[in-house]
Amino acid sequence: MRVLLLGADGFIGRRVAERLLVEPELQVTVLGRRDSADIRFDLTAGSPGALARFLDAVAPQAVINCAGATYGSSRALIRSNTLAVATVCEAIRRSREPARLVHVGSAAEYGPMPAGVPVPETAEPRPAGPYGVSKLAGTELVLASGLDAAVLRVFDVVGPGSPAASLFGRLAEGLRRALEQEEHQVRMPDLSGYRDFVDVRDVARAIQSAAVSAATGVINIGSGHAVRARDAAQLLVRAAGFEGSIVEDGRGAALPVQPGPEHHHPPQYPPHRPAAEPVQWRQADVRTARDRLGWRTQVPLEESLGDIWLETACRV
Repeated sequence: MRVLLLGADGFIGRRVAERLLVEPELQVTVLGRRDSADIRFDLTAGSPGALARFLDAVAPQAVINCAGATYGSSRALIRSNTLAVATVCEAIRRSREPARLVHVGSAAEYGPMPAGVPVPETAEPRPAGPYGVSKLAGTELVLASGLDAAVLRVFDVVGPGSPAASLFGRLAEGLRRALEQEEHQVRMPDLSGYRDFVDVRDVARAIQSAAVSAATGVINIGSGHAVRARDAAQLLVRAAGFEGSIVEDGRGAALPVQPGPEHHHPPQYPPHRPAAEPVQWRQADVRTARDRLGWRTQVPLEESLGDIWLETACRV
């Protein structure tokens, strides 16, 4: 099976690439802006016609879109998460043999939801910030394209490779610095919110399953469990062996947007992220993923956070 992968340099895209490239029955071509890509192409600037010509040359049976942006101005988010998706959809439509499309969406598309309730795919999306709006617009383009397409609406992704701007990327760096400098406090944003944390390796498995399936429409990808961010943070603190305290700034402030399929990750938190989304509860209803993809999570949250710490502690 021939697969064209977009966004292989991002947090999720790297794991998808690793997974696909070891499968002997898959022939994987990577398209992106970096020299490491098999095909150099900028989705935010290239035309659908030019991309269609590449598609005709590769003749993929599936296109996996992990590209996009989490941070930046509203204009930059729209270019990366909406206009680029329009380019992908139109290029596939113009190609000689339109491929199946698997597009990676985000739980931020839902916006605030009632506490205590898992959110199903049928919930009315009401994104609260520019990131969620731009991702929802991309999803709507895919759904309206008439293509054989599935959108995986991914919840809060964790695990090795987490960007420094993410919640646990920031905490891991703070713990490392505190241990090295013998400090007794690490400052973090408010951790009272509940999130549905899912390991990036499980997300990569879901994407692979979707690429070879016949499932269409929106499919939630999460653990199916809501965990208070403060409790999850304590798992990382224990993994690091830190005996000091976590001081939370701005109680009641929103948690940072968790990384999704994107490839733009600034080195620090929070200067370049969009306005925080006031979401205090996020839990996925994952029955569709179980029934239509045969997918369940395999990596426990404690292992995900332990691997984040191991990676951070070993970084030179």
